[in-house]
Amino acid sequence: MPDPKDAARRQVPCERCPLRKLEIFRPFTPEELAFVTEFKTGELTAEAGSMLFLEGTSSAHLYTVLSGWAFRYKLLPDGRRQILNYCFPGDFIGLQGSVMHEMQHSIEALSNMVLCVFQREGLWRLFETHAGLSFDVTWLSARSEQIIDQQLLSVGRRSAVERCAHLLLFLSRRAEELNLMGAPDKVRIPITQQHIADTLGLSLVHTNRTLGRLIRDRVIRWKGQEYEILNRRRLADLAEEEESASVVRPLL
Repeated sequence: MPDPKDAARRQVPCERCPLRKLEIFRPFTPEELAFVTEFKTGELTAEAGSMLFLEGTSSAHLYTVLSGWAFRYKLLPDGRRQILNYCFPGDFIGLQGSVMHEMQHSIEALSNMVLCVFQREGLWRLFETHAGLSFDVTWLSARSEQIIDQQLLSVGRRSAVERCAHLLLFLSRRAEELNLMGAPDKVRIPITQQHIADTLGLSLVHTNRTLGRLIRDRVIRWKGQEYEILNRRRLADLAEEEESASVVRPLL
């Protein structure tokens, strides 16, 4: 796990946070910006493969992802892994450990990351003094629940091709909102087919065959850690969902 002692090594002032320039995030009031600036204790870097949180442990810190990617997962005793969700820049992580006293899942860095660090104790002062920020934390929790709802639907009821189509659309939409697309409809994300298999509850062989079908039908192109959506309408049809407008969201 990253060493919290390294948190103050690098610091981007909150008022100059590059994420705040993105239209997807709501602006702070001056009072909120002053509070979050004080709430933030520094930044830390984490290398790809680092454990940000470990299931069953407690942490004195919360994080906002400033840059990089991560994933949330649970392990069964025999080592089987279920990936629950992916963490993008702007995501607030570690809240569960603050409320439940210990993490019920683990989080691993997919890439090198920079994280804004917050002391867990400051969260209660946030709830006491800033109704708007309190609602933001509630919104972020509800949004996480919504994503898990879709994940449960995929694992429980969607076919293999529907699962793949839904996941690829979800990742591309998140990347597009954050200006992380290498080119239109081209997503560079450091995941392997094993990550996809563990997300969708499929075997690696079944995942490979399903992606192969999408590639042969010229719905997507897959190369290394990058995929390109060649036919977005067809991918949305396979996922049985409509394109939806982005929703402005909080950023702590």
